Amino acid sequence: MYKINKIENSITKLPEKSFKDLKFTERNNLQEWIAKNPSCLGEDLLIIQKEFQDFDGTNERLDLLALDKEGNLVIIENKRDDSGKDVTWQALKYASYCSTFSKSDIEKIYQRFLINENYKKKLCEFFGVDEENYDDIRIENQHQRIILVAANFRKEVTSAVLWLINQGLFIQCFRVTPYEFNQEYFLNVEQIIPIKEAQEYIVKLAKKEQEQNLINSSQKQRHNIRFKFWNKLLNKIKEEKFELFSNTKPSKDNWINTGSGVGFCHYAFVFNKDCARVELYIDSKDKEKNECIFDGFLEYKEKIENQFGKTLIWERLEEKRACRIKYEKEFDSYDEENWDEIIEFMIQNMQKLEKSMKEIIRKINLELK
Repeated sequence: MYKINKIENSITKLPEKSFKDLKFTERNNLQEWIAKNPSCLGEDLLIIQKEFQDFDGTNERLDLLALDKEGNLVIIENKRDDSGKDVTWQALKYASYCSTFSKSDIEKIYQRFLINENYKKKLCEFFGVDEENYDDIRIENQHQRIILVAANFRKEVTSAVLWLINQGLFIQCFRVTPYEFNQEYFLNVEQIIPIKEAQEYIVKLAKKEQEQNLINSSQKQRHNIRFKFWNKLLNKIKEEKFELFSNTKPSKDNWINTGSGVGFCHYAFVFNKDCARVELYIDSKDKEKNECIFDGFLEYKEKIENQFGKTLIWERLEEKRACRIKYEKEFDSYDEENWDEIIEFMIQNMQKLEKSMKEIIRKINLELK
């Protein structure tokens, strides 16, 4: 930090000091400065308690507890000249303790902090709400934020913070540096993690990665379920000597298929989360040809359904290239207790579908040739 001399058009470097050298303490000075002017941390915050220690089953005490404009609790942990190596773990513990607080808990905490002042009025002023609309204030406490303040941060702290941000936790590090010049004292407060200008981008990027990880995890789980189900179905098909799918292998997809005798038509089992089905899928890579083949089957609709014994669903799929003829039933398919019933449904109805289509497939095949 430099002092500008306007007359001489020059700057003079201010001597950087340590809090210890200046005899400033963490609790009596640094904590009080932030409590009286929390906007030094780059945003509007409402301090609702200092030295908070009303955690169940522990005597631990956090430095400052605040609310942000979104109604999230903000845990502010201060260290004087050195962050120490355990401050991240310490703040995470406090955040976990605070995660159980309800809106009424937070109101009581703030009421005790103000003593004789009207806490509802103060909350209304902070959130920009008229007092008669106090109940509209949303203190959800869905996400707990962490702010770490220190003169210096150890590498093990910054490394842990960057990893936590990448996992979707909103955590910031502020470096505070005291200066002395001509018996005047100055304090520089600088957000170093994430860099202020890149904070929004970094938080969004971390959130996107977290969401993608959840998607990937969910997708992997679905793949495992499907593979396990197809394996069980195909083993049952072998036991019953159902030749149609005898050369088919398990898949991570929600469908498996096999040939029908017409190059562009395949019999398929489909295993969705909420239903199971059997179908004849028509796809020659040419939409007009697919519709022509579909219409050929449609001419024999009554005969096919009479032999199948039930009404089929005939889908031209106008918005897509392929067409299909299917029969399905609702199931909670990912519940393994339903698998035996689903397998029985699939095998029985695929056998009936193949039998009802066999003669028509021969005719269509000859017409195509």
